[in-house]
Amino acid sequence: MEAEAKVKLQVLNDEETYTYTVQMGRDEIFPLQCGNGDYIFRFMKNVEDNKYIEIYRCEANVVLENDFDPFLRPNQYADFYDGRTCVDVARSLAEEASSDVDFVGKVYQYVCKSIKYDDDKAQDAVDGKLKGYVPDPDRTLEQKRGICFDYACLAASMLRSQGIPTKIIFGYVAPDDLYHAWNMFYTEEGGWVTVKFEAPTDEWTRIDLTFSANGASNKFIGDGDNYLDVYQF
Repeated sequence: MEAEAKVKLQVLNDEETYTYTVQMGRDEIFPLQCGNGDYIFRFMKNVEDNKYIEIYRCEANVVLENDFDPFLRPNQYADFYDGRTCVDVARSLAEEASSDVDFVGKVYQYVCKSIKYDDDKAQDAVDGKLKGYVPDPDRTLEQKRGICFDYACLAASMLRSQGIPTKIIFGYVAPDDLYHAWNMFYTEEGGWVTVKFEAPTDEWTRIDLTFSANGASNKFIGDGDNYLDVYQF
């Protein structure tokens, strides 16, 4: 296959389909976020404009050892491993934390204080100039700027690296139906507040660093009912 060929991976489970742009020439990890069940994996090669043909296909029945595994491990959007700056910073914050919830709070505060919203990049996204864009958490830390996708991927990388199950969520936020990315984390502890509501014990809890870091109006925060989850990674 020529190096310039654009290749996409489709992961299908029941009625859910996730499509990824494959970064050629590097190893990548893709999550099985739909949990246990029958999966179809299709590699699609671009042949013209937006037309793709299937070049490889396989099927597998998946049984996860732990339901949290897809949200604890690295993947294309949460690219972390020992030696990366995001992992070093997360480990340092974890060493200072008194509990898992305290650690999540420290990551939340660190990202909110360290990363500014990039309006130019956001406009590029609106204009369709970021198709196939994959954030790099260390690059976000270095540039100290990003859009919602960068915030969510950085937070997930930091939290997962220290054992906190974390989702990267894509969906819509009312009342303006903004297409947006945010996080949800899981902990058996509770008691810290983020995005205007408290993390209950033993439940997935929404955390929206983009809006919190940039002083969004309360109409975008509320109690979480205005968030519509579409994809999770």
